[in-house]
Amino acid sequence: MSQDLEKSFVKQLKENQNIIHKICRLYTSGDDAHNDLFQEITIQLWKAYPKFRGDSKFTTWAYRVALNTAITLYRKSTRSISTMEFDNTKHFIKQEDYNYEEEEQIKLMYKAVYQLNDIEKALIFMYLEDKDYEEISETLGISEVNARVKMNRIKGKLKKILNP
Repeated sequence: MSQDLEKSFVKQLKENQNIIHKICRLYTSGDDAHNDLFQEITIQLWKAYPKFRGDSKFTTWAYRVALNTAITLYRKSTRSISTMEFDNTKHFIKQEDYNYEEEEQIKLMYKAVYQLNDIEKALIFMYLEDKDYEEISETLGISEVNARVKMNRIKGKLKKILNP
């Protein structure tokens, strides 16, 4: 690969690495698993980058690659490796950034989201990132109508989980 392509990739990755970190947090529990998934997603993005034509935004393309990688590895890991409970992991949120009540609400939300299936997790993640349904549908490879219907169902599911 050319140096220009490499520089372009590194620049895009640096500007958008928070996307990858958020996806890693959704699909892992624990720093080691997070770092491993981040590295694997980065490798997959790098391998696929020469084929990125720019038909969609880099972020949309990166979401798709990252989510596919995370889902694939998550499915493999659930067959063989047990994960730590969310409460036992280190949090990326510093105590001084949030008050206790907010932090507890975030923990409860993550616990609820962990109970969703892979596609539901991806959809809720993108929704919480303020992605419009057009971008969500493009990233996940589903219709806009399907994305809206699934989102409404997920909201109901989360309400039941959070308020039994």
